[in-house]
Amino acid sequence: MADTKREIERKYEGPPAGGDAPLPDLTGVPGVSGVIDKGVAELDATYYDTADQRLATASLTLRRRTGGDDAGWHLKLPVSEGVRDEIRAPLSDTVPEDLTALVRSRIREAELVPVVRLRSARDIRHLVDASGDLLAEVSVDRVRAERLSGGEDTGRGTGTVEWTEIEVELADDGDPAFLDKVEKKLRKAGVNRSSSPSKLARALAETAPQRKKRGEAGPEPGNGTQPTPVSAGDHVLAYLRAQRDAIIELDPAVRRDVYDSVHRMRVATRRLRSAFRSYGKVLDRTVTDPIGDELKWLAAELGVGRDQEVLTERLTTALDDLPPTLVMGPVHTRLSTWAGARGSGSRQRLLAVLDGQRYLDLLTALDALLADPPLLKAASKAPEKEIAKAVRKDFTKVSDLIGQALDLPPGVDRDLAMHEARKKAKRTRYAAEAATPALGEPAADLVKSMKSLQTLLGDHQDSVMAREALRELAGLAYAAGESSFTYGVLHGREEQRAAAAEAALPGEWESIAGQGGV
Repeated sequence: MADTKREIERKYEGPPAGGDAPLPDLTGVPGVSGVIDKGVAELDATYYDTADQRLATASLTLRRRTGGDDAGWHLKLPVSEGVRDEIRAPLSDTVPEDLTALVRSRIREAELVPVVRLRSARDIRHLVDASGDLLAEVSVDRVRAERLSGGEDTGRGTGTVEWTEIEVELADDGDPAFLDKVEKKLRKAGVNRSSSPSKLARALAETAPQRKKRGEAGPEPGNGTQPTPVSAGDHVLAYLRAQRDAIIELDPAVRRDVYDSVHRMRVATRRLRSAFRSYGKVLDRTVTDPIGDELKWLAAELGVGRDQEVLTERLTTALDDLPPTLVMGPVHTRLSTWAGARGSGSRQRLLAVLDGQRYLDLLTALDALLADPPLLKAASKAPEKEIAKAVRKDFTKVSDLIGQALDLPPGVDRDLAMHEARKKAKRTRYAAEAATPALGEPAADLVKSMKSLQTLLGDHQDSVMAREALRELAGLAYAAGESSFTYGVLHGREEQRAAAAEAALPGEWESIAGQGGV
């Protein structure tokens, strides 16, 4: 079973391979009381990737390593600069399925093959404080890299390369500011940061076929950029590309059940689908609508467990806020049992979706659309005109729906009308997000306004769903011979919250409408 370790480290250039790599006296670093020599470890790592290096392009590394105290399979996922999550699995002859699943959104159906072998002699030192607790591990690595595939000698590169580097890794739960203190000492000794983000990136760059030596070649893996958007089509495609990338990047986090990852992936699918519909004059909807249908399917699958979690949290919070004298019967137990039954199997179902062919086909369809977008005539127009027109059209739809909701008396019809207005407000918000780089402050202001409106209408809809759940719970309690009094109290409080949202809507909308949109 794979486990996770948060890795915070910095890499520094060493002298040419074979030379000395003296370190300064690190006992001079504030907080360091001792430097303990831990000896030299011989490490042998084989890195795996697709033939076209999809993992390296995304700054992901997957390796099988022997030697040292953490032999096994390691998958490193970038978190931020110098910070990575290392997912570990036991040593085996083939790539563990757990790790393959975490890179599925990148590799799709491509085969993982050995690309580089790195053999390192790691001279290790521990920096400890006055209590003997570890602050950081400093190592001097003498590395020999061998290209295993796609790196034949072509006269511009070689199949092997050697170098020396210094690596400083923060101890678990350590203060990242300590690395600044170590770096200050290293810089005074003439030791500078490495220009490569990882050993693998350096090995790939220096052994690449038809490439000049490192420092003269093109961008290293993970550093690709897109041209600055100019036309309306450029801006829409940039927004779509960002959402496609978000889905792919969030896939491993969703599989690992990282907090809020399901919600964020779901939002990305909705943003894509909304953009397809809002900018139907820019992209041919005969092409985008089928993809939009698949995005709707994925959003629904992502929402199976998420919606239940949100509803349960709302009901639990409301129950906890009640005075004990208003809680009659085993309400907490009833709510917990009900939530568990409704959420049972949702995670297994979601993982099956992410491993399924339908999901992979959707990712491939998004890639194909962005590689060869079905642009219409309006795509070539200035964004100030075409994009603004699309946003105004969505804003008008919201206005009409708000008017319809306010004209209805409280009840089911008004609830439905407010729910429709909420969905259109969300769509307008996403359209304005896509427009912000082109239209600037007016679009950014509209994003804030629609987010505020969406929050108000969302709280109303959450109350509608909570009241449905409370009626169901009350029925279950009654059938079991339990008191249903508390569910009625909670239902009444939810009615009050809905009424408050309805009462606030006219003023909220008047304020937004007065801004005039974009």
